[in-house]
Amino acid sequence: MKEVSNKLSFAQMEEEILNFWRQKDIFQKSIDERPKDKPFSFYDGPPFATGLPHYGHLLAGTIKDVIPRYKTMRGFRVERRFGWDTHGLPVEFEVEQSLGLNGRHEIENFGEGNFNEECRSIVLRYTGEWRETVERMARWVDFDNDYKTMDIDFMESVWWVFKRLWEKGLIYEGVKVVPYSWRVSTPLSNFEANLNYKEIQDPSVTLRFKINGEENLYFLAWTTTPWTLPANMSLCAGSKLTYCKIKDKKSGDCYLLTKNRIESNFDDGSYEVLTEMKGSELKGMTYEPLFDFAKAKVDTTNAWSVQLDDYVTDESGTGIVHLACFGEDDVRIFQRENISIFDPVDDEGNFMDYMEFIAGMNIKDADKSIVKRLKEEHKMFRHETAQHSYPFCWRTDTPLIYKPISTWFVNVEAIKDRMVAHNKTVHWVPGHIRDGRFGKWLDNARDWAISRNRFWGTPLPVWKSEDGDVWCFGSVSELEEASGEKITDLHKHFVDPLVIEKNGKTYRRVPEVLDCWFES
Repeated sequence: MKEVSNKLSFAQMEEEILNFWRQKDIFQKSIDERPKDKPFSFYDGPPFATGLPHYGHLLAGTIKDVIPRYKTMRGFRVERRFGWDTHGLPVEFEVEQSLGLNGRHEIENFGEGNFNEECRSIVLRYTGEWRETVERMARWVDFDNDYKTMDIDFMESVWWVFKRLWEKGLIYEGVKVVPYSWRVSTPLSNFEANLNYKEIQDPSVTLRFKINGEENLYFLAWTTTPWTLPANMSLCAGSKLTYCKIKDKKSGDCYLLTKNRIESNFDDGSYEVLTEMKGSELKGMTYEPLFDFAKAKVDTTNAWSVQLDDYVTDESGTGIVHLACFGEDDVRIFQRENISIFDPVDDEGNFMDYMEFIAGMNIKDADKSIVKRLKEEHKMFRHETAQHSYPFCWRTDTPLIYKPISTWFVNVEAIKDRMVAHNKTVHWVPGHIRDGRFGKWLDNARDWAISRNRFWGTPLPVWKSEDGDVWCFGSVSELEEASGEKITDLHKHFVDPLVIEKNGKTYRRVPEVLDCWFES
């Protein structure tokens, strides 16, 4: 029996055990000794190899190691291939910074192919450090047969999954208002938008909207996003709310707002209530636009009128909501009432060239200029600041906006009931997660925006003709047969040049790539 020193070094003991495992190939033997017809599949969410392992990885890795070891002890064959998450914004953002590029247009000028190859060159920078750390924490995984999400066979498997969803009718393209990161010019999922909320100070402004055909009568509407006001196309009231026409004793002007919000907006009591009415009576009333940029760009036939919707409350503001294309409810009402969508913001979060005094300005930088102009034109009722919680891009730490974007979605809502039912059959540990955090997430699940207007990722396997006909591919062989070309790489700069001719039509690939969370 080996004599044990009374001066033990646990670190030295650990190294001796690790060396024994390596020399005797213990991990591989634990697999080989179990029958192939008794497998236990274990999927390990891959880390990004562009960063070093941290405490969160150590904690999750330890938990992940327990289950395969237990199943191995129970006689199962548990193969554990390690993987690397190599696509997505984290890689792109790091390359942008290293190359001194800023935004989508500079990347396009640099060259999509050049940019993607730069991304490929850095993604496995820290694999050695990862291997050393994972082995040092006594976790058993197979690094020698690892997979990478940028490998052609892995990307092909993502296409296979996409096409299965396509064939089930669960993939669709649509214009929706989605969380949007202007710093990287791409939409995000609702989940990503909820990852990085911050308490910030923003302008809090209440505006005077002059009612047509009335002298000195104004709607009052409140917002914390002055940059959206140049895109205003309507106001919205609650049909069941009580509104009042009041007279401001100081100025002599008259205003319409909800009864419950009078005192908070006229806290000095210098007002007189003239009449009361239900919100339904405001339907169709028109007003002078704060700005008329939209007139030269879209049909304004039904614009700058009051609409009704139950989402309007009198719990804050004035009970009258300003509508622009940067909100889900706003666009829903526009579509219902046949009001044109006017979006004067480009894909990098700057106002279009035709926006005169704010042309080329970033939306947040434009707040001050817009407020100044509204004050000069006597359209400002009140200007304050307010602290509120606001979403920021979880990768770039810049403010998000909500913007109408043509995006590809997984129709989650079509299968939500089935997912909720299946969740009831899962043995959760701890048990409260089933009906708690995860169950509530399923109850509120919405369609998943899976496309990204980026470069380094798995391209959407969809080719489209000019008349809108689409062709979806689920494998390399399918694309080779249709294009007549040998496919050696599925990245964007390899497949985008492939033009497919079929039935007298010319098909070109849609420009988006898939969200890296879709593939990982």
